[in-house]
Amino acid sequence: MAVFKGITPQQIDILSLGLYAGVDEVGRGPLVGNVVTAAVILDPKNPILGLNDSKKLTEKKRESLFTEIHEKALSISVGHATPEEIDELNILHATMLAMQRAVAGLEIKPVKVLVDGNRTPTFHHGDNTELVLEAHAIVKGDGLIAGISAASIVAKVIRDREMELLDMEHPQYGFAKHKGYPTKAHFQALEQHGVLAEHRKSFRPVRDRLTKDLEARS
Repeated sequence: MAVFKGITPQQIDILSLGLYAGVDEVGRGPLVGNVVTAAVILDPKNPILGLNDSKKLTEKKRESLFTEIHEKALSISVGHATPEEIDELNILHATMLAMQRAVAGLEIKPVKVLVDGNRTPTFHHGDNTELVLEAHAIVKGDGLIAGISAASIVAKVIRDREMELLDMEHPQYGFAKHKGYPTKAHFQALEQHGVLAEHRKSFRPVRDRLTKDLEARS
């Protein structure tokens, strides 16, 4: 595995050669819900204009690109790690697990995997644990490599929709607005309404609220 930081246009061109899977995650920072990853293999003969880091796009643009990615990509797979897995493994290792699940779910075997960030897990294709895929980490790759940009968009839209569904079940928490991130409104909701099953119990604000509840009952 190589880690590319300050990647040059020439390196981007070389890494983008061949059938590669772009991988990114969304949801490492929130206090609630799954961490969501996506793996996307784009069709080099059917390019998609406007791909970028999902955080730099409007919601309307993300939704439009999400549809186009599903229409044009050769293969798309989404992986999750649950709040329980996050609490058991920690958020980093749970994210790596979700990435492995996303790549394993691809219907097409990529030649290599390009991951946003500064580390990658070991990737296999499907259930073939003997086949290790070439993988590289690209710092800020979601704004540089088209396949990673597409993965960031897919993961972001999927997770936002999950938060909107959770908001419908628990509207008092405001998940549709803050998407589970540690905002003032989320802290206030935790204080007023307590911890949900979907909260990440190992994250400090949630853990502190649970401790407070336990002390109040003792």
